[in-house]
Parts: sequence; structure tokens; C-alpha cells
Amino acid sequence: MGIEIEDKFDVPDDYEIPDLGKLGEVLGPRSYQLVALYYDTPDLRLAARGITLRRRRGGADAGWHLKLPKAKGVRQEIQLPLTRSTKHVPQELTELVQAYTRGAGLAAVAELETRRSVRVLSGLVEVADDRVKGTVLGDTPQVERWREVEAELLEHGDPQLLAKVGKRLRKAGAVPAGSGSKLARLLKPSPPARARIGGGTAGEVVIDYLAGQVQALLSQDPRTRRAEEDAVHQMRVACRRLRSALKAFKSVVRDTERTQDELKWLGVLLGEARDLEVTRARFARHLKNLSPELVVGPIQVRLGDDLGAREDEAYVRIREALGGERYYALLDALDDLVAKPSLGKAAKKPADPTLADVADKNWRRVTKAYDTAQAIPDEERREIAMHDVRKAAKRARYTAEALGMDTLAERAESIQDVLGLHQDGVIAQETLAKEAEGARQAGEDTFTYGVLVGIERATADRAQADFPTVWAKVQAQ
Repeated sequence: MGIEIEDKFDVPDDYEIPDLGKLGEVLGPRSYQLVALYYDTPDLRLAARGITLRRRRGGADAGWHLKLPKAKGVRQEIQLPLTRSTKHVPQELTELVQAYTRGAGLAAVAELETRRSVRVLSGLVEVADDRVKGTVLGDTPQVERWREVEAELLEHGDPQLLAKVGKRLRKAGAVPAGSGSKLARLLKPSPPARARIGGGTAGEVVIDYLAGQVQALLSQDPRTRRAEEDAVHQMRVACRRLRSALKAFKSVVRDTERTQDELKWLGVLLGEARDLEVTRARFARHLKNLSPELVVGPIQVRLGDDLGAREDEAYVRIREALGGERYYALLDALDDLVAKPSLGKAAKKPADPTLADVADKNWRRVTKAYDTAQAIPDEERREIAMHDVRKAAKRARYTAEALGMDTLAERAESIQDVLGLHQDGVIAQETLAKEAEGARQAGEDTFTYGVLVGIERATADRAQADFPTVWAKVQAQ
């Protein structure tokens, strides 16, 4: 797996690669003959999202390649060794694109034959001069030929040098490529459908935001399946933001209750692994900071390996769900939400005043939840009610972020953070109590569990004590 950062250029047949010697030592050119088969669904679901899945022969990196877009000019590339079969995509790669294929089969849709001439500049940037023959496969194959140049940042390369190379290529007559990949140039796939709503309207702003969060969720799907760092967290955040937006903007986009319920289901599923991940790291940090004489018994195993095993089990359940029809149906519903939403009357109103009213209403929900909680005389019930304040603050934050209202988002986030610290401390105490009981039944020393409970209780109490100050500061803004 690696990150591919490159600039692509369209050039005429008689284009001459400029002298790059003033930018560094040039090795090459070296020539390669590359032949790649590209796989997709019959309706090109991968290509429509800028994803390429290929089996390539020739060159220094022959094998199976899956390229997933991360940003403009940046793609995550996953490679597997070459297999003999040209009909069957390796199962690992098939699973990584399930969020896009959704049960549809993969087959070869195109072939690219490339005569590549490569120059390497100071071991930092590779410049590839490609003469391409592209064939769209089918009953009547269609052939297209062209030439293009790619400047790619190598491992440990210098982005500034890449920019200088690009400038030199453009000065010699190259122009930024009209397509993000050779495959896109050949197949010309239609992008995902998007509803057309009047410019400057509340509907336009909300649909644009929803589309961005759907893309964020999809982009984290392959990373979550591979249990990459922070992926499950980012995927859950996308779920929460979508659900929060659908609740907040119900006057703009209607009839989304079923989708909200399914987003909640997915968020809870992802949350199990995320919470275990955070808890395990939290306890490891505490144990590392304790004096050695305070750490007794096999507590590091219970709070490390045992929680890690539960986390692995949670990921198994996630992968099973992400390969199921319920998940596919949710993704289809999200696509429909962006392509053909059921719009309310507010959708056609001017964005600024309409959506500002929504944001203000969500902030008033925070204040109301706080007043309700503070009116409860029983301390335990009041603490439970403060959890509603945190949820209201989170919704207010996401709504404000969607509208670019940074000040309001920061106010809501400060409330969310301090209440979150308290909640995390309470949950950690509950986890420790359960683990300590298991240790006690196994005849293990439970002293260190008590030490950790004390640390977590202090954390929760400190956050609770800090809250009135944070609340007063937010109210004064």
C-alpha cells in the first residue's frame, strides 16, 4: 500500500520532454512496455467514482493495483502480486470495492497498452512519457490512441521539486490533463448523479454538504475494512454528520427518517470497534505513566490483549455488515438522497437567512437541554440528563460546521468536549469494574484496577467541575 501523488499532462504527438538537468541529476530514459486490463461493473461504478482496478504486466510494479482517490492528484494505491487468472479479481480487492459495486460482478472492461519512457530526477521525481493505445472491450471493441506525460512524487520525494518539474513541462507545451486517469479518458464515465437546485438556495447548500459527507463515508469504507488507523472513527463521524444534517435540515430535505435510522445502526456498529480502540489506548497510556511498583498482576494483558481481541471481533462484525444487503441499501438510499431528494418548501428559499435560523434553533436546543438538566434535583438523574446536553451540542456543532459558521461550531464543540471528557471517564470506570471482576474471579491481584479507577474518577470529576466555567464563557460569547 502506498500514496500516489502525481501531476498528469496532455501533450501532442511531437512534444519534446524539456531538459530537466538544471533541476537535478537525471537518470534515463528507460523504456517499458505495459499492458493492463481494467476491471469494473458493466455500468462502470468504479470509474464513475475515480477508482481504478487493474491487472498489469510489464514494468517495475507488475501486479494487481487498486487506486482509490484521496484528493486532487493524490490516490491511495494497494498492490497485490500478479496472478495467472485474468478472469477473477483477487478476493481482497473485490471486498475493498464492495461499497461501490454493491453486489454487482466485476469483469474486464478495458485494456491499455503503454509504451513508457521514464526519467528519474534525483531519485525524487519520476517523469513518465506515455504513448497509449486504449481499447474499450465489448462486442465491438473501440480503440483510441494518445500521448501523455506524468510527473510522480517518489517515496521521500520533494513536493517543491514536483512543482518545478510541472512548471518546466507546462512551459514546454504540456497542459494539465483533462482526465484524472487514462481509464477515465478512455471510458468517459458519467459522474454520480446530483440534484440540480437553484444557486444560492438552502437546498443547494444542504445537498452539497450531504454529497460531501456521503463521499467521506465511502472513502473510509475500504480503509475501515483494512482496520487502518483512524478509519473507523472517520467513517462513524461521517455517519453522525449525515444523520445530524438530516435531522437539522428536515425542512429542506424531507422523508429521511428511515435513512436516519439506518445511519444510526451503522454508527453504533462502527462505534463498538472505535470505543474499544480508544479505551485500549487510554488504559495503555495510564499504565505506561504509572510507577512500576503500582502495576501488579496481568493487568496489561487484560486491558491490552483482551480488549484487542474484542476489538478484532468487532471488526469481524463490521466487515460482515459492510458486505451485506442492509448496508448496500443504505448506500443506495444516500445516493438517491443526493440525486433525487424529496425537497421541502425551505429548499427554494435563500440559503443565508433560512439556514442561519436552523443553526440558531439547534443552539437553542442546547440551552433548553441544559436548563432541563439543571432543574432536576436528583444528582444522578441530572448527570444522565447532561448527556442530552452533549448530544444537542454535537448536533449544533455539526450543523454549524455544515454552514461554515465557525464561531458557533467552536462554542458547541467546547461544550461537547468537556462533557465528553466526563462521559469518557464514567465509561472507563465501568469498563475497569467489569475487568476487575474478571480478574478477581481468576484469583488475580486487582490493586492496579483500583488505581486506574481513581485516575478516571478524577478525570470525570475535574471535567464536571470545569463545566460551569466553560458554559459561562460560551454564553458570554
